[in-house]
Amino acid sequence: MKNTRSMQESDEGRGENRIAVVIPAYKVKRHLEDLFARIPSYVWQIYLIDDACPENSGAFAEKHIRDTRLRVLYHKVNCGVGGAVMTGYRQAIADGATVIVKIDGDGQMDPKLIPYFIQPILDGQADYTKGNRFLDIEKVKKMPKVRLMGNATLSFMSKFSTGYWKIFDPTNGYTAIHTSVAALLPFEKISERYFFESDMLFRLNTFQAVVVDIPMEAVYADEQSNLKIKKIVFEFFCKHMRNYFKRIFYNYYLRDMSAASVELLVGMLMIIFGVYYGVSNWIYSMQYDILTPTGTIMLSTLPIILGVQLLLSFLNADMSTPFKQPLHARLRKKDAFPVENDAFNKTQ
Repeated sequence: MKNTRSMQESDEGRGENRIAVVIPAYKVKRHLEDLFARIPSYVWQIYLIDDACPENSGAFAEKHIRDTRLRVLYHKVNCGVGGAVMTGYRQAIADGATVIVKIDGDGQMDPKLIPYFIQPILDGQADYTKGNRFLDIEKVKKMPKVRLMGNATLSFMSKFSTGYWKIFDPTNGYTAIHTSVAALLPFEKISERYFFESDMLFRLNTFQAVVVDIPMEAVYADEQSNLKIKKIVFEFFCKHMRNYFKRIFYNYYLRDMSAASVELLVGMLMIIFGVYYGVSNWIYSMQYDILTPTGTIMLSTLPIILGVQLLLSFLNADMSTPFKQPLHARLRKKDAFPVENDAFNKTQ
């Protein structure tokens, strides 16, 4: 990894890289002083968002934390972690940050890992990086079993809806994003609560942004997570299904057409036909107590078999669709040749 000095060198004519950190604050007052003491000195700005915290975390930070990088932003009503992060993103973009890192205020995310998150972005290898606590098997054993099972379930659903099949641990909130990519996000449409991280991945996929997992180890002490897996599984399932159908429509029919688009459409139609034809003939046979001809059985079975094969082929194509060039690199090239009515500026 490059040293701190290299992270602060010029970024292709953009001047010094400005690393901003966004920290949502809700009932984490007792962790803030220690957290700020561990944030590296090369971080340019730190945005603490008091999300209508009953402990008045923002006022506490302004009074007790002597750090010139601190900027406290206040919410009059609680907007959830997603709403707080979006507020931080907006301010960091307006202030001219280069990369925005998001960490929680409870101390579970080690600020010393920030270089690992920002370097792939500064090197032009990624648009968005996120933590993954599952890459090291030995460290996974330390994770509470309930969290392990819950995150595995949510990760499986996230792969379908976001299209990032090689990404795991979608609810991990340790993230970094290039500001030019963050500026494209439709902030008003992104989920404000616990679905925020998964919804971010879905939005990034529609822009064909490059996302990279960063190995990390979370620290589990006496903090209590507000994310209750049992309560949100059904909610997450419904939202993942919504995002899945949106992604398929955007990527395979609205913005592009490919062999996979045909495989999905024809495969679904064949399965529907096979099931309908088979069930209707079975009901007819039951009503009149007659044997179903072999040809009728084959005519219903064969479309189902072929349809499943086409769907598997589509799934394979969907899983193997990589985004190789980071979006922020493409945006820099685009900015060199400005055009009117730029479609990139249209939100989803």
